[in-house]
Amino acid sequence: MATGVLADEIRNKLGELSPAERKVGRVLLAAYPSAGFETVAAIAERAQVSAPTVLRFVSRFGFRGFPDFQAALRAELQERNASPLSLYDAPAYGRPVEEGTDQGSLLDRAGRIFPSEVAKTLAELPPHDLDHAVRLLADARLRVTLAGGRFTHLLAQYLGLHLMQLREDVRFLPDRSVERTAALASLGRRDLLVLFDYRRYEADKVATAEFARERGAKVLLFTDTWLSPVAGRADVTLPCRVTAPSPYDSLVPTLAVIETVVAAVVEALGEAAHDHLRHAEDIAQNIGLV
Repeated sequence: MATGVLADEIRNKLGELSPAERKVGRVLLAAYPSAGFETVAAIAERAQVSAPTVLRFVSRFGFRGFPDFQAALRAELQERNASPLSLYDAPAYGRPVEEGTDQGSLLDRAGRIFPSEVAKTLAELPPHDLDHAVRLLADARLRVTLAGGRFTHLLAQYLGLHLMQLREDVRFLPDRSVERTAALASLGRRDLLVLFDYRRYEADKVATAEFARERGAKVLLFTDTWLSPVAGRADVTLPCRVTAPSPYDSLVPTLAVIETVVAAVVEALGEAAHDHLRHAEDIAQNIGLV
């Protein structure tokens, strides 16, 4: 099993499991990954199944036993918490590539990594989740509010600026506390909150998502394959790979997903998007912005 995608594997295979095994899967996903570090007996009790059912569940995912399953969780948790510094100290980074090795030059490695990670991200994206995200973003009844993190605020702005050209009621969550509080206080059932949260995950994103859900708003999450804790509060989650030829997580696959989403929103809005874009262009020309 590929590192970092255990939660996705469980979620995608729920329909293939027995009813009792599905209960185990839901218990694990409800408090992922911490629930996986409980004992077999504790998980069985929470799922109201037998201990052998829990063992059958982990075997269905290719693990030799429960300790093997927990070892995979620990490895995934270590990757979830990785920082640029810890990745820089890893064997793959921080020293020059030896001439003649199969790693090749930096350009060769980048040429392999980026196309591969984009292709894998798009192939692994569940079509129904993508469709759901597009329906939400194209729903004119919903106001869209976007927010990102240390680096991903750039992606939130990229998506938001596209949406502003295609539809009404798109805004960014302000940085200053008074303005941010006012924006959050206005959230309700006719709002969609779009969050970008990648490792190392930011606690304020979880709190913001929880508050939005309490107010009746929808939540759309862009995250990595280890899944931000926000995933448990989101209506739709779009996971993206982040492998890069440097110690920094790549946002190239996420950018590809964003541009795919934008293309789908354009199709979903149809003539309305065209009219909105033309109106925006006319205004920009009239006041000398282009």
